[in-house]
Amino acid sequence: MNGNDKTLNGLTALVTGASSGIGAATVKALAEAGANVIVHFNSKLEDAEAVAQSAAAHGVLTEVVQADLATAVGMRELAAFAAAHKIDILVNNAGSLIARTRVLDFTEELWDKVMMLNYTSSFFLAKAVLPYMIEQKRGFIVNISSVAARFGGGVGALAYSSAKAGVSTMTKGLAKEFAAAGVRVNAVSPGTIETNYHHSFSTTEGLDAVRAATPTGKLGTSAEIAGVVMFLCSDEASFVHGQVIEVNGGFFMA
Repeated sequence: MNGNDKTLNGLTALVTGASSGIGAATVKALAEAGANVIVHFNSKLEDAEAVAQSAAAHGVLTEVVQADLATAVGMRELAAFAAAHKIDILVNNAGSLIARTRVLDFTEELWDKVMMLNYTSSFFLAKAVLPYMIEQKRGFIVNISSVAARFGGGVGALAYSSAKAGVSTMTKGLAKEFAAAGVRVNAVSPGTIETNYHHSFSTTEGLDAVRAATPTGKLGTSAEIAGVVMFLCSDEASFVHGQVIEVNGGFFMA
């Protein structure tokens, strides 16, 4: 799907965690394909507005919405917002370690936040948009998992990797239940992507080690992940349901 392909004309997409990185790249790709986009953010209003403004340059409608998906209140607010709008495409991208924490240092509060942000909010956002998708007999849900779900992640990322494993499994369960209703549910599982996320939670030495262990010899880009999201929302993926597509430069091969 390229910038001149307007196959998503008239559709509305909600992308969570879209003020930067993979979310921002996905908004850009969706807008280029003609989709109206709702840019969700938590704390970076100016960045989210810049993403929306860039998307609007493609002649689509844009909206910015704030919610802290690490909290039950924020999750409920965004779910209510989503249910009140006609969402054709949901990209559950918001996620974070929140803090790299070893097991013996974890608190119940931190565990709950990591699970809410990375897993629970994705489920309830999907639940919120599904009635409209079922009514239309068409819809696309793309969850963003992680390669960490496949091997447990690095030290200090156990809760995050566990949550992402839940996302991968949830994707399959949703696909089984709603494929016959015309809703395609899939997931993208990025490896280490060159974003502020990894610069915040990973060391230079750690990132160099990942590059060395990756057959391509480099980290991925947000655009490369967005490209796979777009494929999953395209007609070319019409028979793709319940898949978790690994995009990691060969770092992990199932």
